[in-house]
Amino acid sequence: MKAESLRPGDHVFVLGEKRPYTVRCRDERFIICTKPFNPKRTVIYFIIDLQRRLRGPDDRVFCAGYETQEQCEKRLEELRSGQIEVSHRRSVDLVERDSGESYGIF
Repeated sequence: MKAESLRPGDHVFVLGEKRPYTVRCRDERFIICTKPFNPKRTVIYFIIDLQRRLRGPDDRVFCAGYETQEQCEKRLEELRSGQIEVSHRRSVDLVERDSGESYGIF
């Protein structure tokens, strides 16, 4: 499985983290993944940019939210329109690994 074939609801594992992220929404270029962060009653998220082959948070100091499906879809629309983008400073290269049962990004 490659990042291009991820669909909403798929689980994505990141090296060094025990719980997987869930793909919330996507288009032909961007994939938004989140997982619960219960101590703060929010989520942790990252965005995969398939064109630039990297993953990271958005480029805003104070993100507008990724807690709900509606918020994720709004962020996806903002990514499409260029209002926000994946952070250049805090992003990492997209390195993929498929173990057969799960999909991982390292």
